[in-house]
Amino acid sequence: MAYAFLKGVGALIAAGAIGIAGWSYATAWHPGAERYPLQGIDLDRNPRPVEWGMVRARGADFAYLVATDGADVRDAAFEWNWSALPEAGLRRGAVHLYSFCQPAVAQANAFNAFVPRAADALPPAVDISFREDCPDRPERTKAVAELTRFIAMVETHMRKPVLLRVAKPVERAYQISGAIDRPLWAIGNILAPSYATRPWRMWRSSDFRRIDGIEGPVNWDVVAS
Repeated sequence: MAYAFLKGVGALIAAGAIGIAGWSYATAWHPGAERYPLQGIDLDRNPRPVEWGMVRARGADFAYLVATDGADVRDAAFEWNWSALPEAGLRRGAVHLYSFCQPAVAQANAFNAFVPRAADALPPAVDISFREDCPDRPERTKAVAELTRFIAMVETHMRKPVLLRVAKPVERAYQISGAIDRPLWAIGNILAPSYATRPWRMWRSSDFRRIDGIEGPVNWDVVAS
């Protein structure tokens, strides 16, 4: 009986060790640099403080920061991080969190007024997701028309093409990738996503990676070569 008990304890310890090893591997994983030489991160809204020099040392070449959310929310951490990125040797890009519940013109005006038009900036990105704070699901023609209006205004001001970060549920509902011809930023942990009608330009490959310089999980992205 004692032997069976010890054997059971040993099995539990072994299973725990395997689980810890698997988690450690998963949180350190990222697509290989030989296939994707350009890699970086994107921060969520209201991020925790970041040590950008340490992030650069862990292999990040760029960072995308949430700047605006809808027509009336500006991220409090954006300006400080935006200024700090060049000093750390990282390229920088700004993200707008698009809302189906607010006019596209008002959202574009908010983004254009808040984000500096910098020559060294990466193409601006718009995140298109279904969100809990917005129950509206407009008809496809209207949704595409409003999004197109937003893109035109931002591109005119920023003088760069917009990058579309389209969530899978939105793509399934509206087929944005087939309606708007702009570079795509797809989302999918570990497995390269294939839900869009066109190849993606950037891929958020993990939203649970852990790196020095950032507390908690980080969104890790790679660029197609």
